[in-house]
Amino acid sequence: MAEIIITTTPTIEGRTIEAYLGVVAGEAIVGANVFRDLMASLRDIVGGRSAAYERELERARSIALQEMEEKCRELGGNAVVGVDLDYEVVGATGSMLMVSASGTAVRIR
Repeated sequence: MAEIIITTTPTIEGRTIEAYLGVVAGEAIVGANVFRDLMASLRDIVGGRSAAYERELERARSIALQEMEEKCRELGGNAVVGVDLDYEVVGATGSMLMVSASGTAVRIR
């Protein structure tokens, strides 16, 4: 399978956009368990980074980008330009993290 170029820029240097195929998006919602929440809270109090949350954030971002890439392929594209990533905390208690990725699927040469 050919690689899909994903970029936040509106163009790809040295490449020509032949066709704009439409907006594509991918979303991922991941939950953090209570133990990780507790450990993250303790780290926030004493300083430092929360490796557990960083891993979950990385996983959610990867899923969202992968979904967007698959939708680009389905439209016959080989690149996504103008990509935007959004992060939200969702759920009644704010215990879930949502990452959404969106951009424009294009065919480049």
